[in-house]
Amino acid sequence: MNTQHLVRRLVKATPSKIVFLILDGLGGFRGAGRQQSELEAARLPHLDALAAASSCGLSDPIAPGITPGSGPSHLALFGYDPVEHDIGRGLLSALGVDFPLQPSDLAARMNYCTVRDGLVTDRRAGRVPTAECARLCRMLAKVEIAGVEVFVQPEQEHRAALILRGEGLDDHLTDSDPQVTCKAPLRVQALEAQAERAATIVNEFVRQAGMILKDERPANMVLLRGFARYHPIPSMQELYRLNPACIAVYPMYKGVTRLIGMKVLETGPSLGEEVATLETHWQEHDFFYLHVKKTDSAGEDGNFDAKVAVLEEVDGLLGRILGLRPEVLVITGDHSTPSALKGHSWHPVPVLMHGRWCWPDEVRSFTELAFSRGCLGRLRATDIMPLALASAEKLAKYGA
Repeated sequence: MNTQHLVRRLVKATPSKIVFLILDGLGGFRGAGRQQSELEAARLPHLDALAAASSCGLSDPIAPGITPGSGPSHLALFGYDPVEHDIGRGLLSALGVDFPLQPSDLAARMNYCTVRDGLVTDRRAGRVPTAECARLCRMLAKVEIAGVEVFVQPEQEHRAALILRGEGLDDHLTDSDPQVTCKAPLRVQALEAQAERAATIVNEFVRQAGMILKDERPANMVLLRGFARYHPIPSMQELYRLNPACIAVYPMYKGVTRLIGMKVLETGPSLGEEVATLETHWQEHDFFYLHVKKTDSAGEDGNFDAKVAVLEEVDGLLGRILGLRPEVLVITGDHSTPSALKGHSWHPVPVLMHGRWCWPDEVRSFTELAFSRGCLGRLRATDIMPLALASAEKLAKYGA
């Protein structure tokens, strides 16, 4: 019996409330000639004070040394084994835009990118505005492939979801995204014999997309990754007897929460508006996931100062969240995104748990190094959810 099955046996419904404040890409690193990480450089008086009154530690989203994607690392935060539930990013992208998926649909995450002389020079095409992404998606509606319906749905900025509808479209496929610049887009390959037809169809889509976009600037090509078909998994209602809600701006994060049964609340684009949404719906739910994206975006762009600014904005709004008096407040990230690396990394993620039954430790500042000395130690991200449930008095005793 794994931990999730045990928790399912012990969980009980109570009126206590849990908030997960997830700062995407939270962890940083002292690099690129800097003597401080982003957390160490930021002025965070409210987070520092909260750390002094909370249990603190570091978590590994997947396992030590493994660099996680956003999908599996979020599933881990909600207590789902991300290796057992190996869900492609394409499914989460499609669910994120609330596309009406059918069982035979094949979905992929798509980036508009810039290609010059056959090589990818910018995997995000300068983060083109969402309105431009929507225009490009309408252009790709011209793609025609015999025996397949093609849907291209804008997500946000340079991101879109590709959905192919037809029979026999297996999702055992490699990505076309090389994940680095100065390389050519990759040809999609079948990983299993039954995926050969799907690989041929996807490569034909890429070929036609390249022809349609060839005169566009900066988004003149597409990159595909995370091919997936819909595979249902147990909901948070089934597992934890919760009435959970999601407050997020970016579609992918809405997708992963829809997959596990959260109600997605409409919210505005700013962090202040997200907190206002939390306040407005406070009486309606007992679990809230509040997602902050721009910590991750700044890290991926290598913008140290921008990431510091987002952290300081979160610190300034912390009082409003604490003012709601949740029984348990968890503050962590889905993974680390050091601006020095300009991407996700394997470094452990700071995690803070605050509540009546959370033992304050000796930590006095909200930083990676300080949290390494916290009483939570270094734990798996999948352990955060059971600890939060226990601290909210939602778990019964195991055994006599």
